[in-house]
Amino acid sequence: MFNIGDKVVYPMHGAGVIEAIEEQEVLGETRKYYIMRIPIGDMKVMIPTNNVKEIGLRQVIDEDGVQKVLTILHDRNSTMSQNWNHRYRNNLEKIKSGNVYEVAEVVKNLILREQEKGLSTGERKMLENARQILISELVLARGTEEAKIELMLDAVFA
Repeated sequence: MFNIGDKVVYPMHGAGVIEAIEEQEVLGETRKYYIMRIPIGDMKVMIPTNNVKEIGLRQVIDEDGVQKVLTILHDRNSTMSQNWNHRYRNNLEKIKSGNVYEVAEVVKNLILREQEKGLSTGERKMLENARQILISELVLARGTEEAKIELMLDAVFA
């Protein structure tokens, strides 16, 4: 169970802060929901408290986790399939997992591929989504501004 003020990650959406825990009636059923604000994009999400495990809601990483993400991003080895369809599905599964290290791997692999050969429109959109998810977590993990994290990521791949 999470509390108000907890920094959490919602897979496929990014990291945010639980602002409230409320009972709401949705489709005739009253349930408890976490009200989470995702700072990037200023989005509010209602998450049923009884579905947290299935959804994969988890705490934001700590500084050790940030260092592990940076290690992944700095590693220039890429193990992506050459087949666009396989690569796309594999990357989508990694993003859906909610695992920040897998999301970092997707960001790294797609940026390296973009620098090498360019990306299709679908992969460019996937990169932007994965990058935003990663940035949102790093912003909360480091307690800093989005612009600083973006500069840090840009520096890694410059």
